[in-house]
Amino acid sequence: MTDERLQKLNSLPLRDDLRGQSPYGAPQIDVPIQLNVNENTHPVPDVVVESIAKAVEDAARTLNRYPDRDAVDLRRDLAAYLGHGLTYENVWAANGSNEVLQQILQAFGGPGRAVLSFPPTYSMYPLLAAGVNTEYIAGVRAEDYSLSAESAAAQVREHRPQIVFLCSPNNPTGTALGLDVVRAVYEAGEENNTIVVVDEAYAEFALEGTKSALTLLPGRTRLIVTRTMSKAFALAGARLGYLAAAPEIVDALQLVRLPYHLSAVTQATARAALSHADVLQRDVEDIKTQRDRIVAEVRALGLFPAVSDSNFVTFGGLSDPHAVFEALLEEGIIIRDNGLPGHLRVTAGTEEETTAFLVALRRYVGSHPEALTGHP
Repeated sequence: MTDERLQKLNSLPLRDDLRGQSPYGAPQIDVPIQLNVNENTHPVPDVVVESIAKAVEDAARTLNRYPDRDAVDLRRDLAAYLGHGLTYENVWAANGSNEVLQQILQAFGGPGRAVLSFPPTYSMYPLLAAGVNTEYIAGVRAEDYSLSAESAAAQVREHRPQIVFLCSPNNPTGTALGLDVVRAVYEAGEENNTIVVVDEAYAEFALEGTKSALTLLPGRTRLIVTRTMSKAFALAGARLGYLAAAPEIVDALQLVRLPYHLSAVTQATARAALSHADVLQRDVEDIKTQRDRIVAEVRALGLFPAVSDSNFVTFGGLSDPHAVFEALLEEGIIIRDNGLPGHLRVTAGTEEETTAFLVALRRYVGSHPEALTGHP
């Protein structure tokens, strides 16, 4: 933003707590290989495109009418996809998981209330909190960015937040939390009636044996598990996020949602994609293969990749991460510099995209041995 624009912005009666804030945004640079925002880079399969097109065409015939305000059929389909004995009454959907998180903050946050999370984690959490005038408390992790059940629970007891966000698999590190962490946080929040949100945006990419927090929902009315169709379903452009929780949580969110917040086109698109979950799962398996390939080959270069349960890999051991970022960008490859010291993050793309990234990184490291620090 230019100084002139900033001056004009500051002349408005903007809320004091929003002054000096920056909007969320990763660089949107048009290069051949884009591996910076954790999209599913595989094209949507033709059979899914055709199904979506037919569903949207049907929806278009009644666009003169408002859509189903509560998206019941979509929520029923989402519940069937998740399983675990869930019904539509346990599920809520909105325009991306960010809107789901925003609605949670609108219902349970607000002035005089706080949300606790554990950086480095999803950078939208403090921005969403600020948007509804909720205090954001930045918890702490261990030096290796892990989070133990004991530490997380102690911080919940210390800060007594109304809401806790647990990102699992965590973004930007990619590693899933153990369910012991979720259980400990939930129990630590009992006295303060704390809402515990487990953000599972990347759950479908988890390593074998990693368990979802969905298994913890029975008997835990303050637990919410959020998901998205942006990643595994390759629908980042459609904006469909959802959650699973006790029915009373869904009732609470209906108090703050905008009327008819999910368009008929969005609902039709999501339902069509859900009907082809098996087809889209094949691309998920390919992405996991490329992710594991990145982990192995980056480690072989003398770098330090984190264990990844997601569709991306964060790796450390770089003396100047931004120099590596710029060198790759010059070759038409964009990855993510999150500002994490010594680290970069790369999305697992198609086999061809992954190969291009690895070749370019190998070439850079080979010609710049000083780029490696020898430690995470």
